[in-house]
Amino acid sequence: MAYSSGGPGGKRRGGKRRPKVCFYCVDKINDVDYKDVDRLRKYVSERGKIVPRRVTGNCANHQRQLTVALKRARYMALIPYSAE
Repeated sequence: MAYSSGGPGGKRRGGKRRPKVCFYCVDKINDVDYKDVDRLRKYVSERGKIVPRRVTGNCANHQRQLTVALKRARYMALIPYSAE
């Protein structure tokens, strides 16, 4: 077998990770605004891609709104489509 879970190289290290929280829920922001470019830039990777929910910790509702807002901000030329 190519991979084994036992032995020194097979075990995962790490302690307790803090739970990821949706910053829109914490700040009590109901709607994601496409004009809030500073907040939207946090959810775009260096390559210009939208960062997935498992990385950001957003709830499903706000991640959906965030995707729409990012696409709208790109269309309005507030955020570039690709990496700068």
